[in-house]
Amino acid sequence: MAKNKAEKATPKAPKTKKGGKSIFRKIMKVIFITILCIFGLNLLTTILYRWVNPPITLTMISRSVFEGESLKKEWKPLDEISPYLVDASVASEDNMFLGHNGFDRVAIDIAIEEHNSGKKLRGGSGISQQTAKNVFLWQGRSWIRKGLEVYQTFLIELFWPKERIMEVYLNVIEMGPGIYGAEAAAQEYFHKSAKNLTKAEASQIVAAYPNPRDPKRSPKKASARAAQIRNLMNLIGTIKFDDESIAQWEERYEKYKDDYFEKKEKKQSKSKKK
Repeated sequence: MAKNKAEKATPKAPKTKKGGKSIFRKIMKVIFITILCIFGLNLLTTILYRWVNPPITLTMISRSVFEGESLKKEWKPLDEISPYLVDASVASEDNMFLGHNGFDRVAIDIAIEEHNSGKKLRGGSGISQQTAKNVFLWQGRSWIRKGLEVYQTFLIELFWPKERIMEVYLNVIEMGPGIYGAEAAAQEYFHKSAKNLTKAEASQIVAAYPNPRDPKRSPKKASARAAQIRNLMNLIGTIKFDDESIAQWEERYEKYKDDYFEKKEKKQSKSKKK
């Protein structure tokens, strides 16, 4: 009897630890499923946007809701946008756009080298990276956003042809306060359709890309930048999206990249010997 009473009196082990682990597992499971759903939705949206035009972006929403800006935009297919605007965008923002896979290693390396030498940090992002940011992400600089930009650039390069990337780019890029895309910019600044922009007009619009919202932008500097863009347009030539042209650009980029890093390696070797 005494033994039975002792057994009954023995306290049972608390279940708090087991219960705590169970709650933790459930929370982690919910987080994992949420992340999986977000990335899955993002993947589906990226594929969908190959054919469906993005209706709005986070930048547009942010500027409109939090800064009270108007929203001027009108989607135009690429064949209704002046080819000069395509040429000017490539000349200004990404000379090797048709040749690389979304990341111009040379431009990125040059930007890093300049930053390390104490010069003002400049962007190394090409047209594909800018499109990924403008369509799917937010403005501003952070390592998190940059990491997501790399991931998103990889996706659009995987699922979208270069022609589609350019079309989306020219329809969502911010070209002034509350002004998005080629058509809105053409109407705002030159009172004409984007299809009818001249070479000079296209270069002037693109000259504002680095900071289209800067109220202190010098007209003299903008004019000089536009002239520089036109010179580059002459050197690069007309941008074409057929398979043969893209193959030529890819070959040109590989040679350009190899030559750049070969020269850099030789320069570093000479420096070490000194």
